Amino acid sequence: MSYRALCSVWDKRGLADFARGIEKLGWTVISTGGTARELGRSGIAVQEVSQITGFPEILEGRVKTLHPRIHGGILARRDRGPHVADLREHRIEPIDLVVVNLYPFAETVRAGGSIDEAVEQIDIGGPTLLRAAAKNFHDVAVVVDPSDYGAVLEELQRGLSLATRLRLARQAFAHVTGYDSAIAEYFSRLSVEGEKIVESRELASFSGYLALELEKVASLRYGENPHQRAAVYRMRGERAGVVSAEQIQGKELSYNNYLDLSAAWDLIREFSEPAACIIKHTNPCGVAIGSTLEDAYARAYETDPISAFGSVIGFNRVVDRKVAEAVAKTFVEAVLAPDYDPAALGVLKARKNLRIMRLPWDGGTGALLNYRSISGGMLVQDADRYFLKTDDWKSVGSTELDPALAADLGFAWKVAKHVKSNAIVLAREGRTLGVGAGQMSRVDSVRIAIQKAVAPLRGSVMASDAFFPFRDSLDEAARAGIRAVIEPGGSIRDDEVIAAANEHGISLVFTGIRHFRH
Repeated sequence: MSYRALCSVWDKRGLADFARGIEKLGWTVISTGGTARELGRSGIAVQEVSQITGFPEILEGRVKTLHPRIHGGILARRDRGPHVADLREHRIEPIDLVVVNLYPFAETVRAGGSIDEAVEQIDIGGPTLLRAAAKNFHDVAVVVDPSDYGAVLEELQRGLSLATRLRLARQAFAHVTGYDSAIAEYFSRLSVEGEKIVESRELASFSGYLALELEKVASLRYGENPHQRAAVYRMRGERAGVVSAEQIQGKELSYNNYLDLSAAWDLIREFSEPAACIIKHTNPCGVAIGSTLEDAYARAYETDPISAFGSVIGFNRVVDRKVAEAVAKTFVEAVLAPDYDPAALGVLKARKNLRIMRLPWDGGTGALLNYRSISGGMLVQDADRYFLKTDDWKSVGSTELDPALAADLGFAWKVAKHVKSNAIVLAREGRTLGVGAGQMSRVDSVRIAIQKAVAPLRGSVMASDAFFPFRDSLDEAARAGIRAVIEPGGSIRDDEVIAAANEHGISLVFTGIRHFRH
């Protein structure tokens, strides 16, 4: 019995060796355009698709394989009489193996290609071939990934099992889904201005359909808890962010490690000065800026040394030996930084289980959208990329703001943006003194932050991610010696809060911006 394989690929890595292997098994190789020429140069006998269809490639290659003699040969079930009869009547030979990968649409977009160039890289025949072969996996094998060539070739010598054909079909459908999702996402960023199509990094709108194209990076040992399965996926084509960080050393990352590393990265990007943050359960338990990274880490650590045990630490500068030695004094799950000097790596690598992560600063703005699964669906929102400027502040009340406190208010506000609501951050001189996170009552967050403070609070500032619904939080702040407060404002009781600030001589700043983090 003669077998036939259709090969039509953009990524030609390893194809010649694979085709040569199946040729030795007695298979006939069918191909198109550039793939046929590539195989011919490698000395492989190729039957051109146009020889089978009796029709040339047209429209500059847009139409090649879309023909009944190709798709009939792929889609026919060998165990169905009417299918076999149709093949015989129309003199169509079966195709038993389809080897296809698709035009580089996502790569063209990432490289900054024009809209016309991107559109030309939308593959039509390739996805159709893949879908047809995957649908008929009982009789046809489909290979989309060059890394599968070796295993498939080896198994072909004894016949591909049904389990292998199913696995390959599953992979093909996933590949086509991801490819189409990339196109849908790209088109969601196109809009019409006058008579011209323009592209934006932002979504044109929250349309009726949202495509997510994710590629698996790794299976994880488990999820948040050992009884939960988990894996980590990357947005297809994305090469920034924690998912793409290089792991220099340490145990494999856990689900919870990824969450904490992402929280650290998002927070540390807020600062242009040398900065360090210590993350526990996605909340910062210590953050500081300093004249050096060593200074910043020491001040961040002092906020809550107890909670720093088993934490994830983020830095926004190259880590040197002194910083590494300070980190090594405490049990830490993972460290994330743009880079490490050789001496620092020598110190950190002595902690064999420590996960050392390198993520160069990309200078970008981070994620455009946030996704969050809920029962039966998903919530999608614009990422919170608002960076407050002092020009946006509005001083309210009768106590003038001491300019020396303004920088601390800005620092505390940046940190509060990354604390779970209800969020309260106490700070002085570029470091956190106490953090109250995730409480059901805002005044309880204030009390917890005050209780956890490791240094006297007199002369410190307080930031709140949302407005104070009552004056009680200002009363608590005053008793602790806090001199300035920054919050969004907007409560129906703002007048009471302002009155409390005036009574206690607290400077009060409204931002008009809320930073809930649920």
